[in-house]
Amino acid sequence: MTNHIQILDMLEEDKDLVRQLLIESYRQYEPDFQNQEVWSEYLGNIAESVDNPDVDRILVAKNGQDILGSLQLFDSSEKAYDRPELNIFSPIVRLLAVHPKARGRGIAKKLLKESIRYAQSKGAANLYLHSSDKMQKAIQLYEWLGFKRDISKDFHNHDILVKCFRFDIKTKVTIYEPI
Repeated sequence: MTNHIQILDMLEEDKDLVRQLLIESYRQYEPDFQNQEVWSEYLGNIAESVDNPDVDRILVAKNGQDILGSLQLFDSSEKAYDRPELNIFSPIVRLLAVHPKARGRGIAKKLLKESIRYAQSKGAANLYLHSSDKMQKAIQLYEWLGFKRDISKDFHNHDILVKCFRFDIKTKVTIYEPI
């Protein structure tokens, strides 16, 4: 298997493969859920996510015809989480997934870098994502790429603290004029 990974928009015919990839990727977190009902709801929401009409864009990482990873982009916190009170009006990454057999090949990094480029092309000042302490390896990657914690955009989902991470695309430059 070559390591030529392309980041593309998901095609309609890719939906079932992406759905299966999401389930296989997130299944590793099942033991972390003490409440089986909460886990079932979480996995069901993940499986249905590829059909969400509020998603702005779904990216896939392909090697030939094989889909090795995906992520979803939303325009706002209202569309991403049905949480307008978060007041996020910049792109938000959700459900970053890499197939367990394809991990360690830089796929998540490529998907996130394309997300940053996309947010930049939309003129956004920031790109957001949310994660929990259950996903320590993912958080390490986010921080390595330059995402910073933004506790003002955290929220709770059941008993889980969902932590916000923000990537600042544009830095504000203040120009001081002589008086």
